[in-house]
Amino acid sequence: MAAPAVAVDNLNPKVLKCEYAVRGEVVMHAQRLQQQLQTQPGSLPFDEILYCNIGNPQSLGQQPITFFREVLALCDHPCLLEREETKSLFSADAISRAKNILASIPGRATGAYSHSQGIKGLRDAIAAGITARDGFPANADDIFLTDGASPGVHMMMQLLIRNEKDGIFCPIPQYPLYSASIALHGGALVPYYLDESTGWGLEISDLKKQLEDARSKGIDVRALVVINPGNPTGQVLAEENQRDIVKFCKNEGLVLLADEVYQENIYVDNKKFNSFKKIARSMGYNEDDLTLVSFQSVSKGYYGECGKRGGYMEITGFSAPVREQIYKVASVNLCSNITGQILASLVMNAPKVGDASYASYKAEKDGILQSLARRAKALEDAFNNLEGITCNKAEGAMYLFPQIRLPQKAIEAAKAAKKAPDAFYALRLLETTGIVVVPGSGFGQVPGTWHIRCTILPQEEKIPAIISHFKAFHESFMAKYRD
Repeated sequence: MAAPAVAVDNLNPKVLKCEYAVRGEVVMHAQRLQQQLQTQPGSLPFDEILYCNIGNPQSLGQQPITFFREVLALCDHPCLLEREETKSLFSADAISRAKNILASIPGRATGAYSHSQGIKGLRDAIAAGITARDGFPANADDIFLTDGASPGVHMMMQLLIRNEKDGIFCPIPQYPLYSASIALHGGALVPYYLDESTGWGLEISDLKKQLEDARSKGIDVRALVVINPGNPTGQVLAEENQRDIVKFCKNEGLVLLADEVYQENIYVDNKKFNSFKKIARSMGYNEDDLTLVSFQSVSKGYYGECGKRGGYMEITGFSAPVREQIYKVASVNLCSNITGQILASLVMNAPKVGDASYASYKAEKDGILQSLARRAKALEDAFNNLEGITCNKAEGAMYLFPQIRLPQKAIEAAKAAKKAPDAFYALRLLETTGIVVVPGSGFGQVPGTWHIRCTILPQEEKIPAIISHFKAFHESFMAKYRD
C-alpha cells in the first residue's frame, strides 16, 4: 500500500513543535468525560465538568453587557431602527450609537468586507477612547482591528522573526499563545523568569542577564513581551517597574509588545492599570524613542465576549515603509469580522455619566468585577489553606497560579505514567471532581516547581462546592502519595 500523502513525519516541523496547553491533554480528556456523562449519566463520581482552564466567562454563565448587545443587534438588523416599538425595547443611547456606527459603515452593510485595518469610524472611536484613558493622543491610523488579540500577536511574530536566530523575550510563566506563535514562525523563545516570592515581580537585572546570555549564543533578540495584568500569574505591574521596562526596551532597541487585554480586571485598591503607551509618553518618549505594540481584546475585562472575536493592536514607532508591510500582511486576511470591530469600539467607548444606559451599564459592570474580586479572594484563601500549596494574591486578570509542592512518591508515579507531575495532578483532579485546570508546565515555570492555573470564572454560587471538592481531592491525593 502506498504511504499516505500526509503523515506526521512529513508535516511542517514548526507545527509539531507548537503546543497550546490551555486546550491540551487535560481539556481533551475533559471533553471525553463530558460525552460520557451525556451518554451514561451517573457513570462518573461527579455530574458536570467545570471548565476552569480558559478565560471564557460567558461559557460559565457570565451575562453579556446589555448596552453592547443592544447596539450589536441594531447594527446587524438596521430595519429595527425604522420601527416605532424599537424605542420601547432598546435604550435611547443604544439607538443613537447604532445609528452613528451604521453611518460610518459604507452602505450600512455589516455583512461586507471593510478596510483591512478596520472601519475608519470605529478606529476613530477607539483612538478617542485610548486618548481619554491615557491623557495622550492616539491616532486611528495606528490601529489595526483584529479577530481578538491573538491575530495581532501572530502578525507581529511573522514580521519580526526571520529565522531561528531571532529571539523574543517572554515572561515565564507565560500565556502559551506566545510560545506557540514563536514556534510556528520558527523563532527562539528567550525566557525571563517572574519572581514568585515577590508576587511575580520582574527584575530588570534578570532581563539584562538573559539578554547578554542570548546574545552570546548568537540570538538577535527583537522584542520583549509583557503581559499586564499578568496571565497566568494575575499580578499588576507597578508604575516604577513599567518605567524601567520602557527604558530597557529603548536602550536595547527592542520592540515592546504589551499584552493589555486584562486592563479592566483589577481587584486591589492599591494598584491601577497604566498602559505602556501612557508610561512611555509620560516619560517624554515619543515615536522616535520606542517601538511599541499594544494589544486589547473584547474577550476579557467585564465584557467577556470571547466568541465575538474582537480586538485591536495599536502600533507606534514604526517607519512608514514598515507600516506598509504590516498593512500588506493585514490585507492578506482581508479584514477582521465586523461584529468584533463594533464591539471593540464599544468597549473603548462605553456609556458615560448622563447617557440613558449609564446606570444599568455601571450596575452590570460593577456587579461582574466585584463578584470576580470576591471569587479570586475565596479561591486564593482556599488554596493557601491546603497542605503544600501556596498562592500569590490575584491583583488582576482572571486566574490564580498556585504552586503545589508534590510528594516525591507522586513525582515518581507521574514519571511512571510518562506525565509531568503537575499534569498528573491535574488529570487526577479532573477524574475525581470534574474540575478542569491547566498544568503549570504548559506555561513554563522555574524548573523543579509545579503549579496549576485555575480561572476565577465559575459562577459565584458554585465556588463553595468547587472549593470543597478540590479540598477533598487534594487531601486524599496527598495522603495517598505521602513520602
